[in-house]
Parts: sequence; structure tokens; C-alpha cells
Amino acid sequence: MDNKIQLAAQLIKNSKHTTAFTGAGISVESGIPPFRGVNGLWSKYDPIVLDIDYFYSNPNEAWIKIKEIFYDFFGKAKPNVAHISIANLEKKGLIKSVITQNIDNLHQEAGSEIIYEFHGNSQKLICTNCNKTFNVKNINLDNLPPKCDKCGNVLKPDFVFFGEQIPEYANTMSFNEANNADVFIIIGTTGEVMPASIVPHTAKKNGAKIIEINTQASSYTNSITDIFLQGKATDIMKKIELAIS
Repeated sequence: MDNKIQLAAQLIKNSKHTTAFTGAGISVESGIPPFRGVNGLWSKYDPIVLDIDYFYSNPNEAWIKIKEIFYDFFGKAKPNVAHISIANLEKKGLIKSVITQNIDNLHQEAGSEIIYEFHGNSQKLICTNCNKTFNVKNINLDNLPPKCDKCGNVLKPDFVFFGEQIPEYANTMSFNEANNADVFIIIGTTGEVMPASIVPHTAKKNGAKIIEINTQASSYTNSITDIFLQGKATDIMKKIELAIS
């Protein structure tokens, strides 16, 4: 493993454009469970609460569960060592950007600046009528569903629900990064969610070296990965950061 860490660190140090691509696994150590799997959110909650048609038809019922999951529970999460290591490497110019499938805002809180949020951000709310946006910290979620102070319509978390399209800007910039990267670091994602799962494959097709950090082998491991670093994101990213410095 030490040799692989050194090799990964050398690739990052020598690269012209390294991009990090993160999924639920990086935030597990911050106390946020993944959506899928044995202990995932969908084993405890009905995913229909994030279906866009259900939301519009039942905004109050949907918001009760959304508040419980994303604001009462997730709202207490803090960035972990892996988020911070990525931000540190960005500050040194060694990571150019982060593409994240996560909606938890932890990369921002850790200090990363160039972030493409493939699935949006739970800390922003958007009016379903006039598109005015709000920081959730400025909204009282004791009164559900929350309403727009401009037009009075229901607010929706500004992340992608089932049945919605990926935000155009995030989608375009993510694939631009995949086209430009010569090193692409996959962290905490197994490649099960489309279309995000296509992004690393695009990087590979364009000649990027793929470094993968996951606790278990994924759909990427034996198909596109060049260096597989098996372990927790916090442990591996800290070791890489130390090897680089």
C-alpha cells in the first residue's frame, strides 16, 4: 500500500490538471450515511419523498421527511480529514477542481473553492414558481412547507430529485473537467448512479490516470482504475497529502 500511496502522490505532483470526483463514501465518516446499501437511507425511508411529482403533489408530507433527513440529521455534519486534505491540495494548486455527487456542502465548508455540484446543494432552497433562491439558514423550517417571501409559493431544496435533470452548468463543467484532467481521483463512489458514473469513464477515454479510493472494489476498479487504494477516504487522503508535502 505504501508504494501505491507514493505512486499516487507522484502522479498528482507531476500532473498538469488533477480533478477529484467524490461520492457518498467521502461523507460517511462525517456521519452521513449513503443512500443505497444495507445501512443506506433508502432502507429506512421511502425514496418517493424525493420524487419530483410526489413533491409537487404532496409538498407538506415530502417536506416533513426532507427536513428530518437533510436538515435535522445531516445539518450537524462537519467536514472530515478527507474533505480538508482535498481543500489543502487545491490551495497548493495540485487539485484543480472537485466534482461531487454529494449535496451536503462539506467540500465548501472544508475550504475547497472550485466545486461542481452534479446533484445540487441542500443548503440552497429555490422557489418552485419564481426561482428566487434562499440560504436554508435564513428560512424557518418549523413552518412547513416553507414559502417564498416574494411570491408565496413553496420552496424546494435546490438539489436533484428523481425525475429532474442534472443542472446544465454542473453537467457541462464536470465533463469539461473529465476532458481536461490528466489525473482523476475517484473517492467514495462505486459508479452506480447515472449519469454521474460516466464522468470518470470520460476522463479515462481522454487519457487520464485514474486513482481510486474506496473501501471495497467498485465498478471502476477492474475497468478503468490505474491505482486502487483500498481503505477509508480519511486515511488514504491524509497519507497522500503527507506523501506530497
